[in-house]
Amino acid sequence: MESKIKAIIAKYSHDRTRLMDILHDVKDEFGCISPEAAGLIAGLLKTSQADVEQTISFYHFYSMKPAGKYAVYLNNSAVACMMGRDEIAKTFEKEAGIPFNSVTADGLIGLWDTSDIGMNDQEPAAIINDVVFTRLTPSKVREIVAVMKAGQPIQELVVKYGDGENSHPLIKSMVHNNIMKKGPVLFSEYELGMAIRKAVNLSPELVIDEVKRSNLRGRGGAGFPAGLKWEFCRKSRGAVTYLLCNADEGEPGTFKERVILTELPKQLFEGMVVAGYALGAKEGVLYLRYEYRYLVAYLEQMLQEMRDGNLLGRNIAGKQGFNYDIRIQLGAGAYVCGEESALIESMEGKRGEPRNRPPFPVQKGYLDMPTVINNVETLSAVVKIMVKGADWFKAMGTKESAGTKLLSVAGDCKHPGVYEIEWGTTIRELLEMVGATSVQAVQVGGPSGVCINPTQFHREIAFEDLATGGSMIIIGKQRNLLKEVVVNFMDFFIEESCSSCVPCRSLTVILKNKLQKILDGKGSRLDVNELYEWTKYMKAANRCGLGQTAANPVLSTIENFRQLYDDLVIPEEEFVSTFNLEAAVADSCAYVGRIPKFEHH
Repeated sequence: MESKIKAIIAKYSHDRTRLMDILHDVKDEFGCISPEAAGLIAGLLKTSQADVEQTISFYHFYSMKPAGKYAVYLNNSAVACMMGRDEIAKTFEKEAGIPFNSVTADGLIGLWDTSDIGMNDQEPAAIINDVVFTRLTPSKVREIVAVMKAGQPIQELVVKYGDGENSHPLIKSMVHNNIMKKGPVLFSEYELGMAIRKAVNLSPELVIDEVKRSNLRGRGGAGFPAGLKWEFCRKSRGAVTYLLCNADEGEPGTFKERVILTELPKQLFEGMVVAGYALGAKEGVLYLRYEYRYLVAYLEQMLQEMRDGNLLGRNIAGKQGFNYDIRIQLGAGAYVCGEESALIESMEGKRGEPRNRPPFPVQKGYLDMPTVINNVETLSAVVKIMVKGADWFKAMGTKESAGTKLLSVAGDCKHPGVYEIEWGTTIRELLEMVGATSVQAVQVGGPSGVCINPTQFHREIAFEDLATGGSMIIIGKQRNLLKEVVVNFMDFFIEESCSSCVPCRSLTVILKNKLQKILDGKGSRLDVNELYEWTKYMKAANRCGLGQTAANPVLSTIENFRQLYDDLVIPEEEFVSTFNLEAAVADSCAYVGRIPKFEHH
């Protein structure tokens, strides 16, 4: 073990900030990262074992114990459950002979819940040893478990590939793109390299000015003007500047960037090169969520082809002195790493805990240097802005929302998939487009967004009305909105909290428990009112976007579906508290051997 770990660490030049890569390699080599391995890593990196172990413990896809020779990670997002996830989970448990979140006695099969794997348009879905399985049925599960018990390679079960580049020799995946509507920005034809050649014939300042004039706003959800962010970073004038591409789309219901990475990787990388030139950066990094690891070899080849074509590397496109390259940094499964400062912490080999701001990343980001973080869709759009111009781009959309928006549509509709629409499209128009009828609600922007009712379907998808990073979950009238969706979302936020802020760590659980009390028919109108008031503390007291929006599933459904709550509560005149203090503390008293004594008044 020691010699292999030494070789892995030498591969990364004993760089402590590359701990994520080191841990991935150790896990691949030994099946897990044991305490012994963690100790060796710590010693060789000259850091504490506690620091190494706290990074391991933070991420879903690291483990200090074997997760099974065949590790099954079954998506348990709300859409997966709507599409029959429970039956799939029960079949896995029956065939493997173990409950979820455990490993068989012989160490062969491990069954694990996981929050979201970016496949909501083809659920139920699972990742098994980095191979994605979509549209699972009980019969498929029985076949999968039989193959595992026989000790055969799980990849052999993938005999039919998805559309487009999913059949590429370096992907060979059953995943489908489900591109339902192509728009003029992301999916229009262009010649590779055009944007780079145009950019390097301008000054970096003029490139930034063109992006500013286009009114391109960040496509991750916050909508900060991309050109302005670039300008702030360039004015920071650090010794080194970095561009990071955020490909950690962990918001349940979002999968659009998986499609860009599959079908338009060179367009994305070209956008990263243009941004690198504008910023004066020497390196760009694609932070790729672990769930998309099956794309890594393919993406590496795309990067090499760009190097071979003089679109990456030294003197790019003939521009003397423009030396810039891109590397891929693999995440390890943590929703909070979609927040830009948490992503930076993760890239530096630490727990993905958001930083306090200021300073902002454009001032002091990755390795304490000025850093710009844009997401996949934003950087892909930059290419077309450089090719066709700012005026062409801002002629589309609305006054505050220029261009087009790529949406991930999932849930109760005939045509789930990816849609490139102009900003300003209404929810009603979208529902007609995707074949959704008998709609109870639409979750705009994933769990962290807002849940709207049919009286609001006239509203526009735009920063000035319904802003979204891209997730659109359609919820039919046959669904129990509170039990099937809101509870699932609250469980998601509880699981994904970094636990740094007390409200995010504790109040999410309190909100979930209060919600469950109401769902169990034991709540009053006062409970609903308290639930609503408590949600406001989340936005005020947490330091990152995850914490500030973690109560949104409860907040927005009380605002827009109050009657669902009121129908469940006991009228005040009939409400009698059945709380029994002695029963509530019985387990804790038994544990410590204490006999409870209460005064009755």
